[in-house]
Amino acid sequence: MKKSRWCFQVPRGYWRKSWKITKMFSVLMCALTFSVSAAAFAQHERVTLNFRQATVRQVLNEIQRQTRLSFIYNTEQTEQLGQISVEAHNESVTSLLDRILTGTGLTWKIQEDLILISQAGPETTAIPQAQEQETVLLTGTVTDIQKMPLPGVTVKISGTSFGTSTDANGKFRFSYPKNKAQIVLEFSFVGMQTTSVKYAGQKEIDVILYEDQKELDEVVVTGYQVLDKRTQTSAITTVKAEDIMIPGVTSIDQMLEGRIPEMTFMLNSGEVGATPRLRVRGTSTLLGNREPLWVLDGIVMTDPVDVDPDDLNNPDYLNIIGNAIAGINPQDIERIDVLKDASATALYGTRAANGVIVVTTKKGRIGKPVLSYSHSSKITRRPRYTDRNINLMNSQERVRFGKELADQHYIFPTQMPMVGYEGALYRLQSGLTDYDTFLNEVTWYEQVNTDWFDILTRDAYSHSHTLNVSGGSDIVRYYASLGYDRDNGVSNTTYTERYTVTAKMDVQMTSKMLMAIKLNGNVQKKNHLVSTLDAMDYAYNTTRALPCFNEDGSLFYYERYRGGYGGQGNKYLHYNIVNEIDNSSSGYDGKGIQVDLNLKYNILPTWDVTATGSYSVSSTLQEDWWGDKTAYVAALKNGEYEDKPIPGDDGKCILPYGGILKTKNSDTENLTFRLQSNYRKLFGEDDQHLITALLGYEVNMLRSKSMNNEVRGYLKERGMQFADMSSLNLDDYPLYKEWLQQNHLTLTRGLTNQLSLYLSLTYGYREYFTLNVNGRTDASNKFGSRSNERLLPVWSVSGMWNIQETFLKEASWLSEMRLRMSYGMQGNMLDGQTPNMLITQQPINSYYNENVSNVYQFPNPNLKWEETKQTNIGLDMSFFNGRLNIGGDFYYKKTENVFSWVNVAPTNGLTSYLMNNGSLKNVGYSVTLSATPVKINDFAWRISTSYSANKNKTQTDAVEKYELEDYLAGTAIISGESVGTFYSYEFLGLNAQNGTPVFDDYTDRRHLLEDKSLEDVVRMVMTKSGTREPVFSGNLFNTFTWRGITLSFNLAYSLGSKVRLFALYEPIISGVSAENNVRKEFVNRWQVPGDEKRTRIPAIINRSDEMYDYYNRHWSQEQSNKTKTFAYNLWDMYDNSDIRVVSGNYLKMQTLTLRYSLQPKLLKKTPFSSASVSFSTQNLFTISAKALKGQDPSQAGFAKPNLSVRPNYTIGLNVSF
Repeated sequence: MKKSRWCFQVPRGYWRKSWKITKMFSVLMCALTFSVSAAAFAQHERVTLNFRQATVRQVLNEIQRQTRLSFIYNTEQTEQLGQISVEAHNESVTSLLDRILTGTGLTWKIQEDLILISQAGPETTAIPQAQEQETVLLTGTVTDIQKMPLPGVTVKISGTSFGTSTDANGKFRFSYPKNKAQIVLEFSFVGMQTTSVKYAGQKEIDVILYEDQKELDEVVVTGYQVLDKRTQTSAITTVKAEDIMIPGVTSIDQMLEGRIPEMTFMLNSGEVGATPRLRVRGTSTLLGNREPLWVLDGIVMTDPVDVDPDDLNNPDYLNIIGNAIAGINPQDIERIDVLKDASATALYGTRAANGVIVVTTKKGRIGKPVLSYSHSSKITRRPRYTDRNINLMNSQERVRFGKELADQHYIFPTQMPMVGYEGALYRLQSGLTDYDTFLNEVTWYEQVNTDWFDILTRDAYSHSHTLNVSGGSDIVRYYASLGYDRDNGVSNTTYTERYTVTAKMDVQMTSKMLMAIKLNGNVQKKNHLVSTLDAMDYAYNTTRALPCFNEDGSLFYYERYRGGYGGQGNKYLHYNIVNEIDNSSSGYDGKGIQVDLNLKYNILPTWDVTATGSYSVSSTLQEDWWGDKTAYVAALKNGEYEDKPIPGDDGKCILPYGGILKTKNSDTENLTFRLQSNYRKLFGEDDQHLITALLGYEVNMLRSKSMNNEVRGYLKERGMQFADMSSLNLDDYPLYKEWLQQNHLTLTRGLTNQLSLYLSLTYGYREYFTLNVNGRTDASNKFGSRSNERLLPVWSVSGMWNIQETFLKEASWLSEMRLRMSYGMQGNMLDGQTPNMLITQQPINSYYNENVSNVYQFPNPNLKWEETKQTNIGLDMSFFNGRLNIGGDFYYKKTENVFSWVNVAPTNGLTSYLMNNGSLKNVGYSVTLSATPVKINDFAWRISTSYSANKNKTQTDAVEKYELEDYLAGTAIISGESVGTFYSYEFLGLNAQNGTPVFDDYTDRRHLLEDKSLEDVVRMVMTKSGTREPVFSGNLFNTFTWRGITLSFNLAYSLGSKVRLFALYEPIISGVSAENNVRKEFVNRWQVPGDEKRTRIPAIINRSDEMYDYYNRHWSQEQSNKTKTFAYNLWDMYDNSDIRVVSGNYLKMQTLTLRYSLQPKLLKKTPFSSASVSFSTQNLFTISAKALKGQDPSQAGFAKPNLSVRPNYTIGLNVSF
């Protein structure tokens, strides 16, 4: 069976929905059922036509144009009929078909609104009389993978014209002469893989047809349109959700690693709920949000909480709130289309400068109701001291290290906790213990060996469940699902919990009107550690010679110096990390619901109008709590939990009673209305011309409000009460009184209105070439005041040339060769910019005794749009009937009028001002390859790989907005360099006299650095180390299938980035404290002259050394009035030197999955229509630079250690009834 766009015009994807009869939806909605006789329906359909010497195909096309009917037929059979002449006046379709097909050997059948034309009779070809006594009867049933019958399947004897087609129940029956040759039945159906079955005498031949990936992937979805993939002109990558589904992963964005060419995936933490940073074709803005736009079923999604773009762009920022798609269950997703170039994204206007990710959810399909259940159970492995990346001393090594320092007369910090060897030595030297007790203490500390990772983390068990039902008729189709997942983090007490609900219904209201209703809802609950606690940082930096529990199991507290309010206190407070965790929490509760209504009305067969409305609301509550038993609250109280607060200035008390409760409530409301007209017309003698036009109008309103508050005196364990401080004399606690006067409830309101017009025009000639023009203009209340710049047209032009159809049509080895080109302009505007000065009104100021106001935003009326112009060239090729596919794209993007900070005179009331200043270039390419190297009988091996590269360069004036840390961490924007470029001090070696690191810090020529900007100083003193963002990325995906067994794995790689090793000296810059652990590298540190030849680890300088203060405070700090401070001390320079920079390249086993699907014979013995079990693992291993010593490349040492991305193991179950 051959499908041709030109011979019958069945809507793309129709067969998946209609003839595959998949089984779909609705538990939440009342199903509307109409039963109409198909034959009677066709009899009532009448046509008027007059053809002379026309093909059967032309006649059938005209019948379809005048009716709701669609046709399926074998084009070879109809072409053999030649040309016909036929005239009809208000004649029924059934009568006309009888006249046309009489005597041709063809007949017709009708199923719903589809007419099948096939060979006549169960025995389609006459069997010679001599052979009638020697025939075999071939009977059977053809179904899809869900046991649903497939009508209209062509069944024939391979190599002959003998055959028939299946009836409405998927059954076939015909006879064939016996002979010595092997009988092979061939089954073919549009949208399905052609299957061959050998006849071996079986009475019934039951066959399952599987979806043909090539047929099902022949469209791309942009959110506004569904385009024929064969004629599309844009750079769009499409993946089916089932192909990238990773059991146990509850967010679709985490499944995209390595699967989308030209998309960079960066995840800097393994904390539960951590959101990856995604970059499509590099960076298009320096100060604005660089994340792509998420679109769900044509509606733009917004983040649940408004996060500052500076945080989102910071590679060290840990986003655990989630993005716009966090509330969507991956099990409800059908496909993902990533729009990359200007042509693909133009219809989204100014919001799409960073690319668009279009998510399409599942729909109901015609068939009886099917109930499906999906479950996964996942174990995530916690960190262990035996891991390669945790190169820390055990308790015995740490005691030995402390002894070595003591033997060298090292002066320990005076305010350190008296634990470990150092504490035992202090008590001995102070006369508090004798020598025998000292030895016993040292022995005990050596044997403590506290496993902080075991105490603070866990092997986490997580599970997810999804139940969905789907089905429908030609009138109503429905899909509904309920989902629940609990994802426990490896850090104790951390988790995310989510409930999801989805309901969709498509109703054919009339022959011309289709209504689609969708409801999405989610409830999320998350718990993490408060910002003042970091379990991983504590486990990394705390000595294992410090116990966590006493011998009786109670918590072991040690005295830790904590300054009081303003650092003026001098208290030693009891501390235990487990107590801190048990008496504090950071919670997140989110709720969201979205309702979409879509009405499509077919004015003419070639013209329809669609009205879409969407309304969504979301509410979030972030709540941080510190109990009064925590050391954090004790420091504010300046006393222990059981102590009474000390009044007066000397008390330094800012919190007399209770704990702290911080809350942030955020509510958003989003309303979208869209009216869109679509026109599609085939014309010409042979329908060789195709014109499509789209015109739309869209209105969007986004309203937000938030409330921030901090309350002190909170008693959660007392029934969430607040301490009664009504009788408290605030004058006795002046610091607390001052805090009350300065801290108030903060309310914020936001409103963004946007009005848009958009247009798309396409012309195609056969499948030879396609030309396209897209355009959109947006008007919004957040744009500037100058009328000629309030509206920015976003536009694109693009084209496709089918080289294979034009020149190489006869090349049997070439299935496809298409060239794509596009050029267009995109725009971007920062939020919060205004042509007017914004002033926030403040309450009465006690000093002035009158109301005051603050300048919130200076006017910026001349700010223009960022304008990004992009050129794209792509080539798609397919060989050997799709066995080998190769594609590639090259793009050049240049953003002008880039937003950046420019220095201004302080007399303006500020030192820097946001202006359009500079440009940003991105150049990149990608290559994709997919192939089926082996396909023998039941075994198949499929492979796909992609390789992408992106190089960007900024051009902007330097400003003093950036600080030293920004240049060291790669967050400063440096003119002439790539985004993410960072600098390091150039390590020259170790001092042969004392083992200190040596750098060229211009000590002997300081005058050369005077009066220069910090950026100029950095460029002179430091060396460029590279960029934190990868330049190249890609994947290698393999799938092996044999009968019901599937083995697949995905290798993801990243190249071109640089990372820092974890800091060695940061924990001990102020001195080696007894409570701190140190890395094992210190065993090989410099200790005596000559060691500089064998090691690059500096010595530990004693506080008694005459050069200690010189090393501990850099000279640039002393002369900051002349020279910008470019270093703090020698040890910080070493940690940030080029000797501590290594390659961030890696090759990671992202996923490995083994799945078994029950075969038809086994399924017949079960109540299931399909069933599969799977075992998968994620992040199994990572191959990276040896110099990392096991440190995960994602754990760049620019900040304190995060939890690395952890390996996990998942068992999955999927069944359908």
